[in-house]
Parts: sequence; structure tokens; C-alpha cells
Amino acid sequence: MDVRTAYEVLEVAGRAPSVHNTQPWRWLVGTRSLHLLADRTRAVPATDPHERELLISCGAALHHLRVALASRGMGSSVRLLPNAEDPDHLAAIRLTGAAPRQVDVGLVDAVAGRRSDRRTYSDCLVPPAAVRLLVRRAHDEGAVLKPLDHPGEVDAVVDAAATAAATQEADRAYGMEMLVWSGRGAGSDEGVLSAVSPRAPTGFDRRFPWGVLPSNDASAPRGGRLVVLATLDDTRFAWLRAGAALSAVLLTATSLGLASCTQSQPFEVSSSRAQLRERLLHGRAHPHLIVRVGHAPAGPLPPRTPRRRVREVAHPLPGVPTAR
Repeated sequence: MDVRTAYEVLEVAGRAPSVHNTQPWRWLVGTRSLHLLADRTRAVPATDPHERELLISCGAALHHLRVALASRGMGSSVRLLPNAEDPDHLAAIRLTGAAPRQVDVGLVDAVAGRRSDRRTYSDCLVPPAAVRLLVRRAHDEGAVLKPLDHPGEVDAVVDAAATAAATQEADRAYGMEMLVWSGRGAGSDEGVLSAVSPRAPTGFDRRFPWGVLPSNDASAPRGGRLVVLATLDDTRFAWLRAGAALSAVLLTATSLGLASCTQSQPFEVSSSRAQLRERLLHGRAHPHLIVRVGHAPAGPLPPRTPRRRVREVAHPLPGVPTAR
């Protein structure tokens, strides 16, 4: 793989979702390998004190990379946490010469269409077959995706989100993080755009400063479905797998014509996370975030959030030429 091709697939990888659109990753580029590293300068410790969401974000970028490689006919193998002496070295990706998985090939077109859509979804029901496919895609990546089928489960999520929000918003450091990473204009290449943030969120949604979208009341999803993404273990390895599963779920939803957005706030406060682990998963798995899927309402789609240029996040290994 030449360096130009590597940078092109990394541009696709960079479209992955990340906590507050921090894009907390770096890449090293070799001739037959790529290496994913955490960029801890982009951590948000008040939001994500254990860096769980940082690793989930990087796992999503890793899955996006697999999809990009597959679209070019390139099979790959991934070794997670390959260097015990360097905890920031999250994955080594090597080209195998084998045919890629067809499920990955079929997702590349969804990368360009996916965006976080926090609007109120239409009344159209999400087909049960679509939900089952999302569950299967998460399972394929080593995660658990549980649909919230009962009103009491949705109410528990809304209550936990409100409790977590009150706890976080009382923390000055959290408030500063939100000011730094949200309220961005269209010219920004990072952070959360005002144009995609609810103006006065209630229930499900996180409160972002300077949001402009109409409010959404998640206690009445009105056709949308909530699903919780979890893993059986609560380790760094599992968090990376959760990120890959998140990417697979969101891209699959997009390929099915469904809108989606995520909410991790209920799980950023330990007490709320523990409560939902018991209420939603009976203590059998560790929850990481909620995904809301549904049919987008009529009208213009919200803009895609911006991304940094590949040259800012990718660098060649010694002896590998730079891309022109």
C-alpha cells in the first residue's frame, strides 16, 4: 500500500464518531501496516475520567479503517493493544492479501451519509428486522446491543441521564470542557457544532451550550428506538471492541436509511452507570452508551460534523516517504 492510498483510507477512518468530536487518535503509516495510537492531549477528563469513551472513539475509527480498506479489496488483520510497554499503542493493522469481509465492503457508502441527528424522529416504526440486524452487527464485533423494549427501561434511561447531567453540570471542570468543545461554528474542524445541538434539551439529550436544534423529549421517542451498547468485560480491550461495534451499528443503520445519534452521559457518572447496569442488563454486562435510531423527520438534514485533516493526525514510520 502506497502512502497516498494509506492517507485516503485514513481520511475515511477519520469520519468515525468520537466523544465531543475530539477525534482523539493518531496514526503511524507503514508500507504494509498502520498503527492506531491514542492522542491523550484530546482527552476530556471531566466528561470521561477513565478514558473509556476515548478508547471507544478510537475503536470506532479502527472499524471505519477496516471498512475503508475493504472497499479497496484489501483484507486486514487487527491486533489490539499490541505493545504492553506503550499503552497508547491501541492497534496494529496489517494487510493480509486475503479477500475482505463482504459485510465491511458494503458499509463504505454509509460513511459519507452518517451523521449525528439529534432531532425528533418521525412516527414511523423501526422495522424489527432492522433492529435484529443491528444487534447481530454488534455481536459480530464482540459487543452486546440490547433494545429497550419496555417503557420502564426508557424511563430509567431518561432519569439516569437527568441525574448524571445534574452531577456533571455542578462540576466546574465539566462546564469548562463543554465550553471548549461545543458551540462550534461551521468553520471548525473539531468539536460539536451548534447547528447539530438541541436548543433546550429535555430528557434524553445532553445539554450543549449554544445549541439551535428544537428540543427533543426522549421520554416519548415517537417511532425511534433506544438500544444500549455494552460488553461482557469492562477493560481497555473491551472498550475498543465496543467502539468497533458502535461504528458497525451506526453505519448499518445509515445503510438501512435510519437516522441515529448517541448518548453516553448516563454512563459517565459511576452511580448512574451502575444503576442502569442492573436495571437494563441485570448486572450481566457493562453498558457504555445509548444509541437512538429512527426515521429522520422531513426537512434538511443536519450538517455533518467537521474533521481534522489527515496530515494533522497521520505520520509515516521511519523510512516511509510522505504523501505529496
